[in-house]
Amino acid sequence: MKPYSLLVALTGGLLAACAATPPVANSPAPSSTVAVAAITPPTSPAYASTYRPMPSTNTLLRGATVLTGTGERLENADVLLVDGKVAALGQGLAAPAGAAVVDAKGLWVTPGIIDAHSHLGVYPSPGMRSLSDGNEATSPNTAQVWAEHSVWPQDPGFGAALAGGVTSMMILPGSANLFGGRTITLKNVAGRSVQDMKFPGAPYGLKMACGENPKRVYGEGRKMLPSTRMGNMAGFRNAFIEARKYRDDMAKYERDRATKPEAQPPTRNLQNETLAGVLNGEIIVQNHCYRADEMVQMLDLAKEFGFRIGTFHHAVEAYKVADVLAANGTCSAMWADWWGFKMESLDGIRENIAMVDAAGACAVVHSDSAVGIQHLNQEASKAMAAGRGMGLTITPEHAITWLTRNPARAIGIADRTGTLEPGKMADVTVWNGNPFSVYALAQKVYIDGALVYDRHDPAKQPITDFALGMTPAGGAR
Repeated sequence: MKPYSLLVALTGGLLAACAATPPVANSPAPSSTVAVAAITPPTSPAYASTYRPMPSTNTLLRGATVLTGTGERLENADVLLVDGKVAALGQGLAAPAGAAVVDAKGLWVTPGIIDAHSHLGVYPSPGMRSLSDGNEATSPNTAQVWAEHSVWPQDPGFGAALAGGVTSMMILPGSANLFGGRTITLKNVAGRSVQDMKFPGAPYGLKMACGENPKRVYGEGRKMLPSTRMGNMAGFRNAFIEARKYRDDMAKYERDRATKPEAQPPTRNLQNETLAGVLNGEIIVQNHCYRADEMVQMLDLAKEFGFRIGTFHHAVEAYKVADVLAANGTCSAMWADWWGFKMESLDGIRENIAMVDAAGACAVVHSDSAVGIQHLNQEASKAMAAGRGMGLTITPEHAITWLTRNPARAIGIADRTGTLEPGKMADVTVWNGNPFSVYALAQKVYIDGALVYDRHDPAKQPITDFALGMTPAGGAR
């Protein structure tokens, strides 16, 4: 049986998921009729998720080694999935009537892997100029753009990531700009539109970038601000000053409109809407930043304007300020061993992730790569080895948190996924052995309790319609 098309297989479920949502105004109405509803706040239902879980069968995974993502390891344990949720963990669990029972003896079970830094869909395969939609490199501040409006759901990379055990991911714009735009969090399922993949209720992130990239793109290429790191900081500060005024003017309008019928809201500004969302704590800052000194400066910027930086991405020098990151509750999403490809990455070390973790900070293993996302478990094992080499004790039950719980925290979805705890989404990966072995392979992947990938069943090895149409088995064009 040839691999099935994700779109065809899920059409029935997606039809129900595509119910129309009320249109949202994209500009203010005439001044005589404008109402507050015409101004879309950061938390509005514009472009709302239409994701619906696939139909699932209650499932009992019996007799596995279970890494819960909470730091606990259970031997010869069962995991019960009921109605798309984790129902129970333990030994000798009873299977509900009609449940599928999977003999998982000798297998390892973990939460589904979460990639906190991916560009799938915005830099899809094939990597052609016409599909390159991750960087709106037209201004240092493009906070008004949203990554979801570039995501191509047909990217074959989603299926490849699924085979690597990845159940959720955050898609970010690129790092050409000081403010690159809003991020989007996806469930790794098929969709005719990105809204069908959009993780329901996940907060937006704002991609920001310090360091070489913005000053190179605008200073060297266009001879404009920023051309220096001090220009970067000035650009950040000016933008937040404007956003703070916009937020305050909006708040004043809200206070006045009940008693002053003539009150008018500020002219809608998509850049300032996003930045005001950051100031209000509704949008999480996801900050591309390599150097330790710049991370500290960005934390100072956040204190100046009263917001919080959720995660530093790439963060190759995070080990130098790991205690500062821990004190500020800021995560670091890092590569296992990328370094030296530009000056600001020169001090990257393989021990980075382990040292950040040892300081009590939130350590995350990320991919930033359509290839790396396929073996994030092995990237984490490199970091484990580097840490052990310097005398740190790192167990599998702890290291799995770098791939599941911590990225869920960084994205803002840890209350729903990232660990195997009763009541959480049944996003689960079953491995053929220790997931940190070089020989480890994902055997089965469940998303909201639905079996979406099975290495031994070609009918559960989905590919997109685009990829299917480009293969001989699918009828090459």
